Amino acid sequence: MTRPAYQCLCSWENLVLAWRKAARFEYQAEQHLWELQTDLLAGTYRPGGYVHFHIKDPKRRKISAARFRDRVVHHAFCNLIEPRFERLFMPDSYANRIGKGTHKAIDRFQCLANQHRYVLRADVVQYFASIDHAILLDILRRQIPEADIMTLVETIVESGRGVLDEEYRYVPFPKDDLLEICRPRGLPIGNLTSQFWSNCYLHPFDQFVTRELSCRAYLRYVDDFALFSDSKRQLWDWKTAVMERLAALRLIIHESRAQVVPTGTGIPWLTFLSRPAPCCGSGFRGSG
Repeated sequence: MTRPAYQCLCSWENLVLAWRKAARFEYQAEQHLWELQTDLLAGTYRPGGYVHFHIKDPKRRKISAARFRDRVVHHAFCNLIEPRFERLFMPDSYANRIGKGTHKAIDRFQCLANQHRYVLRADVVQYFASIDHAILLDILRRQIPEADIMTLVETIVESGRGVLDEEYRYVPFPKDDLLEICRPRGLPIGNLTSQFWSNCYLHPFDQFVTRELSCRAYLRYVDDFALFSDSKRQLWDWKTAVMERLAALRLIIHESRAQVVPTGTGIPWLTFLSRPAPCCGSGFRGSG
């Protein structure tokens, strides 16, 4: 039996909205939408292949563009499911969210740098290529109890399997056996669902930093994140804890670049160099 939420995802109104968001659906749009709706409701929908190309922004990235038909499905899915997660995401997560973005992430970083003496800035190695399918699906199931929607999710996730294999370097984690190298992993860069799921994947990590570590000055933009404090020792301790927690998600950071540094020295953040400046109406806190 098709559940109400999945019926909503497949509804004509939601698909038309998704179509309008994704742009023009070639020719004979109405016929294409009817066929897509039929496939979705019958459970016979299968994603097509990707068109791959590379960009440099500034580092070289492989972009995988889905077919227009599949992009409509991605929008239809996100229309329904994204609000469930948006209520859970922390305010200081800035990537791929309405009302957020790069400029606000830079402004917030500058603001926190002005309020604290030290920062630990880090980023994940090969983030999209490293996202583990089994872990991702487990995270998504916590907010998507509908089996039919999860079947669609599994179909879309599986369609990206192996897309970034040539960019992934296997790193063994504790208790790994020889089969771990075969774990399905990787999300195609450039898809709406991949962008959304990349935030979902690190949501448990965000909760760990803000709740378990009680770091009150923390922000993240995709896989770039920063923790602020007036204590260097505390940040070094947090670095160890952060690396352990990310390992549970089968992720590692660029450890040599993740150093505790004074905020007054100028810190690179999203291609921007942060320097002390008046912001948020307050200066450094504490005595160091």
